[in-house]
Amino acid sequence: MSPAVQKAPKKRPAKTQAGPSAKKPHLEKASEAKAKKRSRPITSSLPEDSADTSDEDEHDEESFEEEVEGEDMDAEMDIEENTKDPNAARESHKEQRAILAQRKAAKPHSALLTDAKRAWTLARQKSLSKKERTKHINALMDIIRGKVKDIVFKHDASRIVQTVVKYGGQKERNEIAEELKGKYRELAQSKYSKFLVTKLIRFCPTYRAIILREFQGHVLKLLLHREASGVLSDAFELYANAYERSILLRDFYGKEASLFTVTAGSSEEQERSKRGLKGLMEGLEGERRKRVLSALKDNLVTIYNNPDKGAVVHTIVHRALWEYLSAIAEIEDEAEAEKLRREMFETCQDVLAEMVHTRDGSRAVREFIAWGTAKDRKHIVKAIKPHIERICKDDEAQLVLFSALDIIDDTKLTAKSLVSDVVAAASTLYTSSQGRRSLFYLVAPRTRRHFTPAQIATLAETDAIRAKTSKKDDELRTSEIRKAASEGLLNWVAQSGAEVSRDPGGSLVVCEIMLDADGDKTSAMEALLNALCAPYPSSDPVTPHPISLPHTSRIYKTLLQGGHFSHATKSIEQAPRFSAREFATRFVQVVGRDSTVAMAQGDGAFVVAALCEQLAEHGDVEERKTVKGWFDAKTRKAVEAAGPKGVSVLLESLKKL
Repeated sequence: MSPAVQKAPKKRPAKTQAGPSAKKPHLEKASEAKAKKRSRPITSSLPEDSADTSDEDEHDEESFEEEVEGEDMDAEMDIEENTKDPNAARESHKEQRAILAQRKAAKPHSALLTDAKRAWTLARQKSLSKKERTKHINALMDIIRGKVKDIVFKHDASRIVQTVVKYGGQKERNEIAEELKGKYRELAQSKYSKFLVTKLIRFCPTYRAIILREFQGHVLKLLLHREASGVLSDAFELYANAYERSILLRDFYGKEASLFTVTAGSSEEQERSKRGLKGLMEGLEGERRKRVLSALKDNLVTIYNNPDKGAVVHTIVHRALWEYLSAIAEIEDEAEAEKLRREMFETCQDVLAEMVHTRDGSRAVREFIAWGTAKDRKHIVKAIKPHIERICKDDEAQLVLFSALDIIDDTKLTAKSLVSDVVAAASTLYTSSQGRRSLFYLVAPRTRRHFTPAQIATLAETDAIRAKTSKKDDELRTSEIRKAASEGLLNWVAQSGAEVSRDPGGSLVVCEIMLDADGDKTSAMEALLNALCAPYPSSDPVTPHPISLPHTSRIYKTLLQGGHFSHATKSIEQAPRFSAREFATRFVQVVGRDSTVAMAQGDGAFVVAALCEQLAEHGDVEERKTVKGWFDAKTRKAVEAAGPKGVSVLLESLKKL
């Protein structure tokens, strides 16, 4: 049989069978490090669609090759596989190739695209030197110059232009941006060329405002458009400055606002635009203010009434919502302000969980919590409860959780729906700084030791409203939350505290729980002290003794002192809910002589010194005699000879026994 007949025709695998394309991890990491990423909603547990990434063309230069090759393959797939006559099969192949060549030649700019693909194949290679890449990019640019607007809507040509923007110099990028003027709105709605628009917004700052102005008058439609929505979101959140953001926000304020808003004017007018709605409302009175607010409200309602379009998760929508709520707060008629606020809450109450991951979305939800009724607050708790672990690990979303704990009077509701879930996730939360803050807030809210002044100030923004809308005393509410969390956290320390304390971040959590939680801490103390009974120093370098880890050793020192050292007062701030004396007593009983003496001669000198200080001040006579007996003259000489760090402090403490 003829080889032509024996050879199986090439076929592209079905999408469901093709499997993942080959990846190059080291190249992926490099591109991720350079590109900003849009904040991810806490309701989304999977990586976002490629349309929502900021380094768009990386998704598929490989898939592009498949598509280009597929044009040839599709023609061959039409041949009947089981042809018995080899001559007929050969003739059929020949006819198909002729038809394919005719189709390609009939397409607009076919010769240009053929040359461009050839040059693009060379220019896009990863391993090129800078000089070689520049040479190929210049050659590619010479081919497409003046024709970019004609070819950019084709899926293959769009990726070719993206490569020029990605690897080319600023001159080439600006040339392309100039050629595409007047087409940006259409490009943003294209499945393929939308990535090019985002790249130009990112890499061509001098053209950014020009591009965004082409979206004016169509921002709401584009936000509800499947392809264009991501372009606007990335532009607003990742690349635009304050003035450029105001260009996109302007459409939310209604048609009337555009009549007295200057798009590109003096620096004074641009400064006014940067202040958003507040700057726009300056000088407006009466009905004009009401019309602007009404237009903003109607546009927000349009967005929230179409949650399936995905726009509700975007930062630009959250900014518009926050500006609306801020404007409402300045209305003198409180009844009218409350009416407008309630109408907006009822509009977006079902999608609140999709807003808490951004700064403005978080502020808006916290505003709803502060002003809401008991029923409203219960609804908000119900909305965020399924996503509580993700909320705890997000910088902005966790502020909503903290505000709920600070404001909601029904602590039984918050304890059952929020606190219990946070405690249950403690084993995964302590590994990140955001997760640790969520655990700290249960037992020591707003402490300067773990929360920055900026975070505390942000949380305090709703305190004035809370004073009007919440009835329970703040201290009582805080103590009830602490009590609800304490049992679970202490059980967690009793079960896992010894292991968790070996982690630098985990040691902070364990220490804070021991000092500030309410309830019986005997089991937790036993777990921590039993860890010290291991032989010192450890014979296994992989798992050193707890005292050999500085952060873990600091836990025991702090607990024996009864609190943290204050640099302001130069003294120990005693924790009111922790008994250092009881801990010192259990230390003597559990750890014993051999381990204590061994630690004193090594890294535990400061810990043993703190033990002696505590016993000297609060211990009974028998305990002091016991520890003093451990360190007789011979042992003290051995400690002094070992010369550990803190030996002088330890010897002074021993004298007080």
